[in-house]
Amino acid sequence: MEQTFIMVKPDGVKRQLIGEVIKQYEQKGLQLKAAKLMVISEELAKQHYAEHEGKAFYAKLITFITSGPVFAMIWQGENAVAVGRKLNGKTNHLEADLASIRGRFATDTSLNVVHGSDSLESAAREIGLFFNKTEQIG
Repeated sequence: MEQTFIMVKPDGVKRQLIGEVIKQYEQKGLQLKAAKLMVISEELAKQHYAEHEGKAFYAKLITFITSGPVFAMIWQGENAVAVGRKLNGKTNHLEADLASIRGRFATDTSLNVVHGSDSLESAAREIGLFFNKTEQIG
């Protein structure tokens, strides 16, 4: 069983979409293993988005992700990373499948409601960052 990291971003929390995101994952058969509502510190945001440091959008990304609470989650199931990517939809909401979370709810490429791990390696790193765990939960 794979685990993946999924986060409802500040825009999704503000728009009260946490329940809708959880519903999509549950209906796809994944199991919620851990979750917490939190405000991301600037330090954690920089660690999370380290691969984007130096890019033109980096400062805006850090400002946005620390602008309000997020809902961080660990989901588990068969092909959890790939399933999460499909459920979330493409980053650019205009290219996202209309049935995906971003296709239905995103209002901008930056305000795209959710983040999901893009690989098993990223999932392990992100779970470790947000849940202070290096091993799988559950």
